[in-house]
Amino acid sequence: MPENIQPMLATTGELPDDVARWALEVKWDGVRAIVYVAGGRVRAVGRRGIEATGRYPELQALADLLPDQSAVIDGEVVAFDSEGRPSFERLQHRMHADRPDSRLIRQVPVHFVAFDLPYLGGHTLYDLPYRDRRALLDDLELAAGPVEAPPYLEGAEVEQVRELQEWTAEQGLEGLIAKRLDSPYRPGRRVDFWRKVKNFRTQEVVIGGWKGGKGRREGGVGSLLLGVYDGGELRFVGHVGTGFSDFDLDDLHKRLAALERPDSPYAGEVPREHARFAYWVDPSLTGEVTFSRWTRDGMLLHASWRGLRPEIPPEEVHREP
Repeated sequence: MPENIQPMLATTGELPDDVARWALEVKWDGVRAIVYVAGGRVRAVGRRGIEATGRYPELQALADLLPDQSAVIDGEVVAFDSEGRPSFERLQHRMHADRPDSRLIRQVPVHFVAFDLPYLGGHTLYDLPYRDRRALLDDLELAAGPVEAPPYLEGAEVEQVRELQEWTAEQGLEGLIAKRLDSPYRPGRRVDFWRKVKNFRTQEVVIGGWKGGKGRREGGVGSLLLGVYDGGELRFVGHVGTGFSDFDLDDLHKRLAALERPDSPYAGEVPREHARFAYWVDPSLTGEVTFSRWTRDGMLLHASWRGLRPEIPPEEVHREP
């Protein structure tokens, strides 16, 4: 069994014209996990190679579902809200708890949504078409407790695709993932035969500084200063001051206080209205925002915080098309 399979990544784009040659899945709003199952033991690894087995003990259910199999399963750890929709905000409470206690597990249970199978029973399946890998995954019958392998739409007509898009938008879901049916699995690569088709704009960002709050946020974080990498340098792209829960604000304040530095980490000058009274930090925390559009001078407009993305290395954060 391979010891360290890096997940294959999708590009952001539009739905393909030849949609009948593609599979369509719901885009789950969680964190990626590669899960190794063998000999009744389960090991989960995040996108940066970070050990996540203790963080999500619910994944141990795979040992009971696959008692006589050795497999590597690619999927997403998801927390659902009270209406059964994926909630990245709820998942934040579990993402940072390396050893969650029973109380937290009861309050914020997670599910593992499986959608690919890079390895099974002594064989790597990298060159097998996606359609065949999914068939093998479905044959494992992963549908018990906190584990599931949801169906996907194949050979769809344009009207079906539109209906699916409209449904995901109505449900407040992030969008769809389109995967070419004949696509291989290429560990660690971002490929154009997997596409993220989003209902709303999101952007991964690197935190390079923060500003203090006012009013009820006095003494804590008021806003974050954001950047993306361009040509190997961190470029300032604006700030975000909305979308935070009380948990986010407390957690960010603790993390950022430990990362303070005397100078700006950004290449080039940060506009005075943002640099004034800023606390600079080492750019090691990655997060995600929603926003309305990019301005002409390359700033995020109307950004709203979604949460930290610890599984994404800062140097991989670039402006999405």
